[in-house]
Amino acid sequence: MNQAKIRWILNTIFMIGAVASVVIYFVWPEQRTLFLGVILTSMAIKIVEFFIRFMF
Repeated sequence: MNQAKIRWILNTIFMIGAVASVVIYFVWPEQRTLFLGVILTSMAIKIVEFFIRFMF
């Protein structure tokens, strides 16, 4: 796989995670742990994509 395709996949996963975290935040407000887990995982994926973009 080339770098652009990997970045596209990581960005797509990040966006799905971001939307899912917003849904979790408003639909299940008592599930803060789940919300934090999803958003932090999404942010970690975005950070990996960022390093791929600027380091390689």
